[in-house]
Amino acid sequence: MLNEADLAALLLTLKVACVATVLLLMFGTPIAWWLVRTPSRWKGVVNTLVALPLVLPPTVLGFYLLVLMGPNGSVGRLTTELGLGVLPFTFGGVIVASVLYSLPFVVQPLQTAFAAIGERPLEVAATLRASPLDAFFSVVVPLARHGFMTATVLGFAHTVGEFGVVLMVGGNIPDKTRVVSVQIYNHVEAMEYTQAHWLAACLLVFSFVVLFLLYRLNPNHGQR
Repeated sequence: MLNEADLAALLLTLKVACVATVLLLMFGTPIAWWLVRTPSRWKGVVNTLVALPLVLPPTVLGFYLLVLMGPNGSVGRLTTELGLGVLPFTFGGVIVASVLYSLPFVVQPLQTAFAAIGERPLEVAATLRASPLDAFFSVVVPLARHGFMTATVLGFAHTVGEFGVVLMVGGNIPDKTRVVSVQIYNHVEAMEYTQAHWLAACLLVFSFVVLFLLYRLNPNHGQR
């Protein structure tokens, strides 16, 4: 059965996933919209940077985040001057790492949904004197609801399963940065396979339910 440390890791993981998912939608939505609409020559560069976590080893991303957010890094010096301290080995550092690592799982489904809308609905909204912001929330968001649903589910699920980047940036601090994937690693390292099985089974069931609901609620996702 799950012990107190396992339950604490589960609760912390859910907290990280919820906060990270909200931030991913906040930052990922304008990025995806800009990538679909912009004619800028920087579009390819931004697209590549967003998709980089898909091919970059998590430990590499975690290492560079650790350097940037450390006391000698540019981000670390900035957060220190702002009175926030350094982010590595804190809950905030885990959130930053999770958002960056899961960003493509939110941006890419939104890009697909935005691109599928086309120009016609926006042109109609413009003829009705809707501002760009009003047209986005009243026209684009409802039409792209399946994209938002897919982005939310994938972003949340991917954050729950993170290991390498979280371990590099957050470490293994109980009740602060020790998430479920790290706790499973601790059990395996201590040869506590029964406890590892319980936690791994929780993630397995969670992943299955997430994907099952995703395909049931959005049956066209698999075809796209």
